[in-house]
Formats: sequence, C-alpha cells, structure tokens
Amino acid sequence: MRTATILPVLALATSTGATAQSAPVRTPLRPISECIRVDQINEWHIVDDRTATVRTGPKRYVVGLQARCPRLGQPPAGLIFHPNRSNLALGVYRICGEAGETVSSYHQSRCAIQSVRIVDKAEFDQLSAKARRSGSAADQPTSKP
Repeated sequence: MRTATILPVLALATSTGATAQSAPVRTPLRPISECIRVDQINEWHIVDDRTATVRTGPKRYVVGLQARCPRLGQPPAGLIFHPNRSNLALGVYRICGEAGETVSSYHQSRCAIQSVRIVDKAEFDQLSAKARRSGSAADQPTSKP
C-alpha cells in the first residue's frame, strides 16, 4: 500500500520537473536573408535590460536577450553583435536568433541572444520610443578577427 502511494507522487515530480527544466524553443529567422546584417545596422535602441530594437535600412527587428544586460549600449561603444561560431566560420555576419549569438558593448560583456523577430514600423517606433539608450549606427566587425 505504501508503494502505491509513492508511485503517483514520483510520476508527478518527474513530469513537472521535466517541464520546468526544458529550454525555451528557438525559432531562428529564415531564410537567412531576412536576418540582421551586422554591417548594415544604422539604428539601434535599448528598450530595457532584455530587449533591443535594430534597423537595417527598411527592415526593423526586435532582439530578445536570455538574461538581463543592464549596461548594454552605454557609451563610448555602441552595440556589437557577434554571430555564432558556425556562421563566423562561413563568413556570415548575420544575427538570426540562433544559439551562440551574442551582443555586447564597452561596459557590458557578451549577452546571449534568445530571439530575433521582424516587426513593422509602428511596433518598432512604439518600442523605440521607450528606449533608455539609442545609437545611429553600430561598430560591427565585417571580417574575421
């Protein structure tokens, strides 16, 4: 009788534990031509510790971070986006929301990017209006270090 009581409790603990430990699902932008080209960033805004907006010509994006990055975008440097290693090896300097992509600035070490999504002008303007820090361009690498 004691075993019968323990089994449902173990099953419940196992099922809830697996749910709590699952990593968030990533949905990188595709095709890759829709991703942020780091050499074409001409406007960025830090909305809050976990959100930035980026514009590359007519394309507008919202970048979500995995954790808080409170000093991101502080002067003197702007935002520096770092593609993941596999894209760097191919010479692709795009940010799509893939694992291994990061963003940094002079006063903030690298922060992991969780997501990137394309937004329309209205949403971009609405989020950017709340920005704490902004820049008109970004200091981005355009070749392998």
